Amino acid sequence: MKVHHEGRDVLITYFIILALLNGALFYLFPVNFLQYIVLAVSAVLYLGLVNFYRCPNRRFDGDTKDAVVASADGKIVAIEEVYEEEYFKDKRLLISIFMSPFNVHANWFPINGKVLVKKHHNGRFKAAYLPKSSTENERSTVVQETEDGSHKVLLRQIAGAMARRIVTYAKVGEMGHIDNHLGFIKLGSRVDVYLPLGTEILVEMDQRVTGNQTIIARLKNKE
Repeated sequence: MKVHHEGRDVLITYFIILALLNGALFYLFPVNFLQYIVLAVSAVLYLGLVNFYRCPNRRFDGDTKDAVVASADGKIVAIEEVYEEEYFKDKRLLISIFMSPFNVHANWFPINGKVLVKKHHNGRFKAAYLPKSSTENERSTVVQETEDGSHKVLLRQIAGAMARRIVTYAKVGEMGHIDNHLGFIKLGSRVDVYLPLGTEILVEMDQRVTGNQTIIARLKNKE
C-alpha cells in the first residue's frame, strides 16, 4: 500500500519511538504479559497511522467534460443553496463531504481548470460536520475556472476538531486536473464545493463517495 508523502516523516518518527519503547521494555525487564500488551497496542496504533496516510493510486476513467468529481473520500453531509460570501458573493450550490479519521485524506481537484485563487484562513477547530465550520474553522480556499472559461468552482478544505494542518498544493495560474492532488488534510475534516446555480447534482445526502472517482455533479453546458 502506497503511503502519502505527507506521512513519511511522521511514520518514520513514530516507528523509531515505538521500536525504542518496546525494545527497552523487553531488554530491561523480564518478559511478561504486560510487555506483549504494550507491543500489541503499539502495533495497532502504528497500523492506524499507516491506514490514515495511505494514498491509493487512482485514475479517473470517465468523461471529464462538465464533470465535477469528488475531491475526497467520505460522506455527503450537505447539499443546499447558500450565499457564498468570500469570493462569489452570491448564491451557489454547496456540496459538502465529511472525512472521518478512517478515510483517505488526500484531496483531488474537482474539475479540469485554471487556478484563479488560493487563500489560507486561520480559524477555530470545531467539528467539521457542523455548518459553521465552513466559515469559522481553519480552512483553505481554491477557485478554479473551467478550461472553456464558462464556469468557476470554489473548493474549501476545512480542518476539523482533530485536524491541525491543511496542506494545499494548488498554485495560482497553473492548471489543476482531476487526477492531480490538490492537497491533504490531517485527521477528521471536510471539503466544501461551491457550484453555479443550475448545476445537476448527482449525489444525495449521506451517500458515500470516493475521491477522484465519484462524479458528484455536472455543470450546465452553455453551448
